[in-house]
Amino acid sequence: MHIAILRRVPRFSVSMDVYADGLIAGLKAVRPSWTISELHPTVSDSNAFKPLNGIQKYYERYWRYPNRLRQTKADIFHIIDHSDGYLSNWLCQDQQPNVVTCHDLINLIQPETFRGRAVFPWLSMTLWKQAVRSMRQADHVVAVSSHTKQDTVEHLAIAPQSITVVPNAVGSQFTVLPLDRRQRVRQNYEADTKAFCLLNIGSNNARKNISAILSAVEIAKDAGVPVRFWKAGADFTGEQKQFIGDRNLQNEVSYLGKLNETELIELYNAADCLTAPSLYEGFGLTILEAMACGTPVITANINAMPEVAGEAALLVNPTSIEEIAQAIQKLYNQPELANILVDKGLARVKNFTWEKTAEQVAQVYEQVLSQNKKCKD
Repeated sequence: MHIAILRRVPRFSVSMDVYADGLIAGLKAVRPSWTISELHPTVSDSNAFKPLNGIQKYYERYWRYPNRLRQTKADIFHIIDHSDGYLSNWLCQDQQPNVVTCHDLINLIQPETFRGRAVFPWLSMTLWKQAVRSMRQADHVVAVSSHTKQDTVEHLAIAPQSITVVPNAVGSQFTVLPLDRRQRVRQNYEADTKAFCLLNIGSNNARKNISAILSAVEIAKDAGVPVRFWKAGADFTGEQKQFIGDRNLQNEVSYLGKLNETELIELYNAADCLTAPSLYEGFGLTILEAMACGTPVITANINAMPEVAGEAALLVNPTSIEEIAQAIQKLYNQPELANILVDKGLARVKNFTWEKTAEQVAQVYEQVLSQNKKCKD
């Protein structure tokens, strides 16, 4: 069987690169006889915020790239990001079987959180909405969580039987490191053995709830917790930096920049707790990555996060700063609880491997082909 994996622009989205790389590696492991091709739009690395270059990127993504796909033959085309769902329309014109993975519908559900990275945000949002609606044309949709499946049924009116839940996974490189290496990392980030280090990884969209974490850090500090908060990925906003200064949290809060994978794994290991009480997640991969590195997790009790974390994390109401702060204090004051969560987390991540994910996705491909399903009108 020949599978064409339709990726995003390289390095445009770290999370989509992780998903595509993991899925491809898993498929090669569980279906070694299959041929797997990778395709993606071709764009320059020049400044995306220059209007002319922005127009060229739209032209490449929405016209030239789809037309190139029409000259490509494969048994199944897998669109790995719902933001490229518009490709289903093009593939359907040539009766090419296709599957789309839906990761979340945050821009439909909470449009106020949308922050366009494009030159023309209004146009970008319009095209995004059209792209996700085009998933209706796909032969099948893979949803990364039951919560995302529910959102897809509710907001896009896609039949439940046309959606299969296949969770994301965590790579085997995310693992517990030797204690001496963890201690060296803490020293590098100027955290002594007594510090209780919180970690948050990723973007700083409003839904990531970073401001609430900062407020919880202040409460924990006032309660006597020797707290440190490490933020990696996107930097704090100007308003958040103002809060840090006004509340004298400069010694407790650090922005560590954007890290490579090796640095990220080291940081997970060095932290005492991943603190990720997001207001919305379609999955929540950092939860699994932290667990795989033997790090306790505080996350939200809404959306897909309980589905991912199970009983291996402390679940909090993300709108309650006090509850987030109490969870931090609880983990600090009860090291035996932290140890229990570590053990539960290490056991839980065994259910989320790329081989298991790929096997389920492969079965979706086989189901689509066996049904010989034609594109919808």
